[in-house]
Amino acid sequence: MSDLPGAGDPPDVGSLPGAGDLPAVVAALARELPEVHVRAWARILREHPEPHPAVRGLLTEARTGAVMGARAARLVAAWSAADPPPPGSAVALALETASRMYAEESRRRTDVVVSGPHSDEVPVRLTGSVIVEVIRASRTSLLLVSFAAFGIAEVVRELDRAARRGVHVDLILEDTVEDGGALRGGSAATAPFEALRPLVTFWAWAGRAKVGGSVPALHAKVVAADENVALLGSANLTDRALAHNLEVGVVLRDPEVVRRLVGHFRALMRPGDGPLRPVV
Repeated sequence: MSDLPGAGDPPDVGSLPGAGDLPAVVAALARELPEVHVRAWARILREHPEPHPAVRGLLTEARTGAVMGARAARLVAAWSAADPPPPGSAVALALETASRMYAEESRRRTDVVVSGPHSDEVPVRLTGSVIVEVIRASRTSLLLVSFAAFGIAEVVRELDRAARRGVHVDLILEDTVEDGGALRGGSAATAPFEALRPLVTFWAWAGRAKVGGSVPALHAKVVAADENVALLGSANLTDRALAHNLEVGVVLRDPEVVRRLVGHFRALMRPGDGPLRPVV
């Protein structure tokens, strides 16, 4: 009789979800377990080349938690059911690899952001706070695109701080009707940013031809930092849109996707022939 914990308590393979599918169980545990748990379990698995039932107890005791025993049982059961069972070192490597891939995927996760009323069904972020976070995350470049802008003192302060720490800031804003754009009434979209004029670059859509008697609008709303993270949504850079209107958006954290998004605007900003022109 082994004196290892759990030696006399083998898992009931038939009662465990996914007990016969070791890859699926490893993938699920990689999503469920914190990284520190994965490291602790990997050390134990490397010390035990075979799926001895006692390993279940060792895994359970390695990190406390209300459901650790059930998770340990799932792993040992699936490991035992594999044909043939791989060595513990291979299971450890698979768990560590899956955990790292899930962590990388999480860093690229797309989040939902909202303004105005929000439901209790889905956890979401508030548009205003996310914009501030994206601006603060910038290290080299910031791209902001909006149709309208007013009443956003906090955003202006964060842009000022970003510019003063060396971030290159481009603001692409809609022109008023008087200046050839589609923005009607109120002040120009550039008005809230006038104090930043020496520090940032303003851009406008120049040379637009009317379509059906009206001017096409610069209607995109984007805040992108360093081609790594971007907020893309319906909210203009206005106090009402960031806090009170019913607006939705997504935070993109996949650098490849953000790079394509920012690259589209950079291509439109080509010197000489781009439709987006710097505003002096």
